[in-house]
Amino acid sequence: MFTSKTQMLLLILLLISITLAACSGNNNNNAAGNAAAKENSETITPENKTITVSWPRDIGPMNPHVYNPSQLIAQSMIYEPLVNYNEGGEVVPFLAESWTISEDGKTYSFKIRQNVKYSDGTPFNAASAKKNFDAIMIHKDNHSWLGFISLLDKTEAVNEYTFNIVLKQAYYPTLQELSVIRPVRFLRDAGFPDDGDTSKGVKQPVGTGPWMLTDYKTDEYAEFTRNPHYWGEQPKIDKVVFKIIPDGDTRVLAFEKGELDLIYGEGSISMDAFMQLQANDDYSTQISSPVATRQLVMNTTNTALSDKKVRLALQHGFNKDAMVQGVTSGLEETADSLLSSNFPYAQKNPAPLGYDLEQAKAYLDEAGWTLPEGKAVREKDGKQLEVELIYEKSDQVIKPMAETLQAEWAAIGVKLNITGIELTEQIKRFRAGQFDLYFFSNYGAPYDPSSFIHIVAEKSFGIAEALTNLPIKEQLDQQVQEALATTDENKRKELYDAIQTTLHEEGALVPISYIRKTVAYTDKIGSFEFPGSRDDNPFSSISLNP
Repeated sequence: MFTSKTQMLLLILLLISITLAACSGNNNNNAAGNAAAKENSETITPENKTITVSWPRDIGPMNPHVYNPSQLIAQSMIYEPLVNYNEGGEVVPFLAESWTISEDGKTYSFKIRQNVKYSDGTPFNAASAKKNFDAIMIHKDNHSWLGFISLLDKTEAVNEYTFNIVLKQAYYPTLQELSVIRPVRFLRDAGFPDDGDTSKGVKQPVGTGPWMLTDYKTDEYAEFTRNPHYWGEQPKIDKVVFKIIPDGDTRVLAFEKGELDLIYGEGSISMDAFMQLQANDDYSTQISSPVATRQLVMNTTNTALSDKKVRLALQHGFNKDAMVQGVTSGLEETADSLLSSNFPYAQKNPAPLGYDLEQAKAYLDEAGWTLPEGKAVREKDGKQLEVELIYEKSDQVIKPMAETLQAEWAAIGVKLNITGIELTEQIKRFRAGQFDLYFFSNYGAPYDPSSFIHIVAEKSFGIAEALTNLPIKEQLDQQVQEALATTDENKRKELYDAIQTTLHEEGALVPISYIRKTVAYTDKIGSFEFPGSRDDNPFSSISLNP
């Protein structure tokens, strides 16, 4: 009996305890729920502060001092420059808060910003800047497409926050070139290999930028998270996830299925697909101002293309206006100048070489390339007029342009073979001069116009080699050197104009269209701005709708 009463009492106490505990739990849950509700009413939950974007290829090893296959957009998220480039060409302080230039134009003295830390919490200072430049200069020939690299005499860490760059001679675009995304950005000491030669790879991608690479699987995805030590304004989103989707149509399907929040870039999807997204009220779209000029490079080391008459015939032999209108649905403008008008020193109103099939045929006849009766391809000395055009196969704009040229030039008796290849292979063949025709674009901001005209003269980057057999090449190179060295603004303008006029008249670099970036995004994204620099990332400007 005693036992039964005791058990009953214990049971009653247990029920009371459970009831009290339940009441207490409800209070906690309510408190948590209230907090969550309050947070949701004021901000977006953390998981929703992630955006997912597509990219056509793997981001690469994220080494700030080397080039492909590392992707510029991803490098720009981790690594930062001494100075930055704003839209319109203004160079502004960044990791350097100020600078002075000596009277002779040779010494640039930078005052390093003192509150800057790498994403691992260690400070950025002049010694770190010098360590990076020392690594870059081990292989300076790889970087000589930047004119100031070839002219660099030495760098100095004068004290903890003063860093000097000393040139062998004055070079006016130095600040502009210091704002580019690679190779003159900064890796944390812990990321360097033991021998300091970053061309062999980096141990870990640690920079001062607003983002850190926090997860990555080759050819599948890359996840970037906000850098908690970032010195500047923090991004408004917590994470950016890149999904690697090589095919443009698959990219659009993934976006329409809600697997992506944003599609961004140049040629990332076809213009037709972009127009369809633009017409859909569920999405927002934007188009940038021109970021570069799409060009066709004719390699003058090819026997046929070394003849100016053949080059001019090919220009007259296709309807550029119709091709650009048809392929880009009018979203890009036909280019007659090698630089669009929103770039400094752009040539004004060059006379376009219009579509004229009879003139094209006449030029080819004059060059000795005649069409034998009953044949479709012109011949000279028993050899067919046959050339190859290489292009990046993932670009959704270039491929239909290549197909258009193939069809149009067939009508004047020219056989064009078109070959789509991977970007890395394409660049390798271009720099080695292993091509007849090549779809190229000048570099865009902040590189142009200085970097573009620099590689007209500087070998190892494709353009100078392609122009080798121009009869005025030596004179052209001299003009380039003078334009980059002179401190006389009027003289510089005259030289830039003369260089562009010569290139236009020789017809080896054919402007096609002014490239624009496109973006399409869902209503998750509240605001978006294109960056001032062509290859910079836009993610720090993005805000999300509540």
